[in-house]
Amino acid sequence: MNNDLYDKRTITESGFDEQKSTVKEWSDSLARETGRAPSYFVRTFGCQQNDRDSELAAGIFEEMGFHPAVSPDVADVVLFNTCSVRANADNRFYGHLGNLKPIRKGGRPIIGVFGCMMEQEVHVDTIKQKFPYVDFILGAGDVRVLPYALVETLSDGTGKRKTLDLTTWHGLGDDTSLPVLRADPHRALVTIMTGCNNFCSYCIVPYTRGREISRAYEKILDEARRAVELGAKEIMLLGQNVNSYGNDLRKRGEVDAPTFAELLRDISHLDGLWVVRYMTSHPKDLSDELIAVISREPRVESHIHLPLQSGSDAILRRMNRRYDAAHYLDLVRKLRSCRNGITITTDLIVGFPSETEEDFQQTLHVMEEARFDAAFTFLYSPRVGTPAADWFDESQHEVVRERFMRLVEYQNECSLASNKALEGQVLDVLVDGKSRRDETILSGRTHDDRLVNFAGVLSGSSACQKSWPNEVFDSARIDRGDIVRVLIERANVNSLDGIQIL
Repeated sequence: MNNDLYDKRTITESGFDEQKSTVKEWSDSLARETGRAPSYFVRTFGCQQNDRDSELAAGIFEEMGFHPAVSPDVADVVLFNTCSVRANADNRFYGHLGNLKPIRKGGRPIIGVFGCMMEQEVHVDTIKQKFPYVDFILGAGDVRVLPYALVETLSDGTGKRKTLDLTTWHGLGDDTSLPVLRADPHRALVTIMTGCNNFCSYCIVPYTRGREISRAYEKILDEARRAVELGAKEIMLLGQNVNSYGNDLRKRGEVDAPTFAELLRDISHLDGLWVVRYMTSHPKDLSDELIAVISREPRVESHIHLPLQSGSDAILRRMNRRYDAAHYLDLVRKLRSCRNGITITTDLIVGFPSETEEDFQQTLHVMEEARFDAAFTFLYSPRVGTPAADWFDESQHEVVRERFMRLVEYQNECSLASNKALEGQVLDVLVDGKSRRDETILSGRTHDDRLVNFAGVLSGSSACQKSWPNEVFDSARIDRGDIVRVLIERANVNSLDGIQIL
């Protein structure tokens, strides 16, 4: 598939506004006729970059007169934002898409799909052939094409129609000119760059998101500043490799283009901000300049996500990661010494093609030295279109699974030990909201990105407050985005339990 943006059809700023107005007229007319505004439902798969794109899509829907629906069953428009990184995301997406067929009547709901999977012809063809009731398809991140897709779909009426393929279209302009509806008002996801130049042999992202393109420093800072003015306590800077921010600008002659370290420092100085986070950092580009910023700036999170993937130099070369285990461990030592209590999390792939038991043992050795506070662990999943997919040997499945269980068991020991060291301490926690498992429990994140659960009631909530053993709680209400002090009573592998200190 041709990923050259210059070959794509283009939605101009004026065209985008005109198409939004056309859809708004339709939604206003529907509201007058039926007494209700049309509704939308967006389901997101994958990374936080996709979350960000979905927030922009939601903002566009809201400006066009739509209201959010609680489920696809009652929505007038359903939009799926897809992820192509792992096979389980593909399968979940197709399962949800298939569930829409029984509820679709008379051309409603209108169904759209965008995201990384739509940059691969195999998935585009699958939708056209097996899910012909999908109305339109957009490319990854191309939310500016959404109003045009709706205009075209609405003009076709409710009769049988072919899937409108708009994967070769894109829109001009920067994210700061787009409306955004943040899922968490106290947390702002801010894209600093798109694409990736690394071409790790297992990764599909460079083929779906394209080459690295850095946003203008002024645009990023402006978006972050406005988010904080609107109440955001946390900024999350997003990029496939944030450490390479600005490299493309400097290659084009902007010799004074800010580095990621400079951008991170300047955003951390915004008044009213509690913490600035970022992901993901590639070890080959983690600079001493960035480590110095982490050391000096208190609002920069006391946490870094630094994907290792493998501790074997031979496997790292086959992965095309362009660092070795010794360099990675040197970075870990620098990070541990630059800031007391910094947490280091990572990604680990087990069963990469040609991995031997010796390679796996080398990964365990690096883990023993690094003592990761947490890790996202994965069985290797071949992605069509990547070099490593041709090397995959499914006959090793049982061996790989046994290694995976050993790795997870060891990491769980490390994670639990890291969390247990905090028992008895009082930590500041940024409240996210109710726990997914228990409405009487609130959850939030510490400055070093640990998940904390504690009893409490959100403002406006009627849930009864549940006390921990031997404790009596004040009935004070808490808002999402509040920063509260929590005494840690119990450590778990992936979270901390505590009581609020009033």
